[in-house]
Amino acid sequence: MAAVPPAERGQWSSRFGFLMAAIGSSVGLGNFWRFPYMAGENGGAVFVIVYLACVFLVAFPILIAEYAVGRHAKMSAVGSVAKMAQDAGAPSWWQIAGWVGMAGGFLLLCFYSVVAGWVSAYAVKLFSGEFVAMPAGDVQAAFAAFTADTQAVLFWHTAFMVVSIWIVSRGISGGIERATSVLMPIFFLMLLGMVVFGFVNGDPYAAFAYLFAPDFSELNAQMVLAALGQAFFSIGVGSAIMITYGSYLKKTENIAGNAGIVTVSDTAIAIIAGLAIFPIVFGVGLDPAAGPSLFFEALPAAFSLMGDVGRWAGGAFFTLAIIAALTSSISLLQVVASWAEEYTKLSRGMIVWLFGGIIWLVGVGVVYSGDFMGFLDQAVEILLPLGGLLIALFTGWVVSKKLMREELPNASDRMFNFWRFTIRFVAPLAVAFVLVFGVSDILGLGLTEQVFGNNGG
Repeated sequence: MAAVPPAERGQWSSRFGFLMAAIGSSVGLGNFWRFPYMAGENGGAVFVIVYLACVFLVAFPILIAEYAVGRHAKMSAVGSVAKMAQDAGAPSWWQIAGWVGMAGGFLLLCFYSVVAGWVSAYAVKLFSGEFVAMPAGDVQAAFAAFTADTQAVLFWHTAFMVVSIWIVSRGISGGIERATSVLMPIFFLMLLGMVVFGFVNGDPYAAFAYLFAPDFSELNAQMVLAALGQAFFSIGVGSAIMITYGSYLKKTENIAGNAGIVTVSDTAIAIIAGLAIFPIVFGVGLDPAAGPSLFFEALPAAFSLMGDVGRWAGGAFFTLAIIAALTSSISLLQVVASWAEEYTKLSRGMIVWLFGGIIWLVGVGVVYSGDFMGFLDQAVEILLPLGGLLIALFTGWVVSKKLMREELPNASDRMFNFWRFTIRFVAPLAVAFVLVFGVSDILGLGLTEQVFGNNGG
């Protein structure tokens, strides 16, 4: 079946709307959940420095490439890669880059929505005062009990997916752009408010020292691998989101400039989130290297020690995380909807509810099986880096320099040459590094331990 002509696709109604949607798609639970505990487990400030380098040398160039591919063809991720390959005189099988990214994003949303449901439930629990004055051990036990309550988890997973589906069903400008244009400014204001709260009620000096005073004795190869992986997943490249969002860009938009704003915003939010979390963590004497439990166990325990003030602050913090999760989930769902709109005659509403329902159904399996969530997570850890690697190779080595320059006319020669060098050499090698060690860990080959040693040195 023929794809829908590009002229019939919608567009972002404004640059502000696009940036809010793009920043929202990047800013997800990775900024609130994964970044703080990754920094905590990997030496704090040194990890942050390495993370920043990885963001601008790896994720940023791939982000530019994905926007360019999408805008060139103005089709879905799969269609856009196929069209650019055709125009570049390359084999049509390069469209697999779009398929891999879309598959990774689809599987990611299947369990992401479940975790987002946990976050939604915890916002309600904190606002209701459930954890006020509760001992830390009881807070930890409460999380285990909640995740074991399949009916409650299913309810929150369902509620989150229904909201996501409803927003995406309303289209690009009327749904996604309108929602993110309201949610993201609220998000920014609430985040700054949480930083002020943490500074007043926690230990900001310890947090600053932890995040910005590097101890380079902590630097090792395994930390670099961790920072590289976090940088890649945080920006959201490799999942076909940015190709899809780029396809709705006007030809007059400055791709490199917009990519820079999105990259800086996402990175700043991750660091600001650390400035909201770590003052509270240090203020109540918790371990910043608590790992994944930091979000659902350590932080609620910290807020519980603050009485009614902690009740409202904790509820606000988890509300922030809900907004971050929602703006990411609608972008993941839009990737699939964009593809289906090209190759089916179904209405947009029917497409979104159909595929959203399939994602919800797979998520039900996650609710009832932690092992299934682990399986999906492992699949995503392979598919997203693979998608990013394929895009880097495609735009750096397959598509001609002339064609890519035509898609980036607003970039200065220096900017374009920087992008060209990093997309051809730095980004592919770095992403391949993440992919090889990730596959090794999943298959239990022990490559990480063989190369880095048991202590990561």
